Amino acid sequence: MALEPGLYVAATPIGNLKDVTYRVVDALKEADLILCEDTRQTAKLCAAYGIVTPRAPYHDHNADKARPGILKKLGAGARICLVSDAGTPLISDPGMKLVRDARKIGVKVFPLPGPSAAVAALSAAGAPTDRFLFAGFPPAKAAARAAFFRDLAPIEATLVFYETAPRLSGSLAAMAAAFGDRRAILARELTKLHEEFREGALSDLAALYAEKAPKGEIVVIVHPPAPEASASEAEIDEFLARALEEMTVKDAAAAAAAALKVPRKDAYQRALRRKGDG
Repeated sequence: MALEPGLYVAATPIGNLKDVTYRVVDALKEADLILCEDTRQTAKLCAAYGIVTPRAPYHDHNADKARPGILKKLGAGARICLVSDAGTPLISDPGMKLVRDARKIGVKVFPLPGPSAAVAALSAAGAPTDRFLFAGFPPAKAAARAAFFRDLAPIEATLVFYETAPRLSGSLAAMAAAFGDRRAILARELTKLHEEFREGALSDLAALYAEKAPKGEIVVIVHPPAPEASASEAEIDEFLARALEEMTVKDAAAAAAAALKVPRKDAYQRALRRKGDG
């Protein structure tokens, strides 16, 4: 595989070293430099596949200092791979500013897709996936965490979080307080020997892990809010009959839509028919 000059954002295994694509291995072998969140972690992957490309650290603590030199290399035509410790870079991992600045100076950025803990968990959790929101790690402090979850509560989508083992029970309890006792799935140690999926109500999971914190890396998936029950046709007609005594058809339909959580168009058509019958 002949690499073009540019920055390659390469997904690496979450746990099992076999979960790496041929394309990523080829790119790591052909690159001029591999940027690693932790060079010791990436060394395991390189050793497994005979990759001898030079490695350099690139993480939250050195990024601002290291980035200008990396951009200079990229501008001169270097082929550089960016990897994280596990999964896809930039998904709760360093790299956003490097990708942004590389694009600003005209460097091509190539995604090399592969494992992502959030997507891997979703694929096996059985929660709705037609609409989901990845929210990363919740804040560590209790007040900020509670506000964070309150802001997410109205969103009509499956919610996906990362969390650390020591904070897991507290986060699950805070989710239950903000979201109500929704169903949730906890995915732990994905693709590793002790992979586990556990499902239950948020409060039950919080109580379970309060007794003993689990080990490993954790994804929490929370089902979307249950749809509100629709009003019956009789309830809609009764509401419209009262509303039309004092309102126009348009205003009565708007009031019914807001009060009964029904589509405004349907309420308007029903109001028109009732007005015509009168």
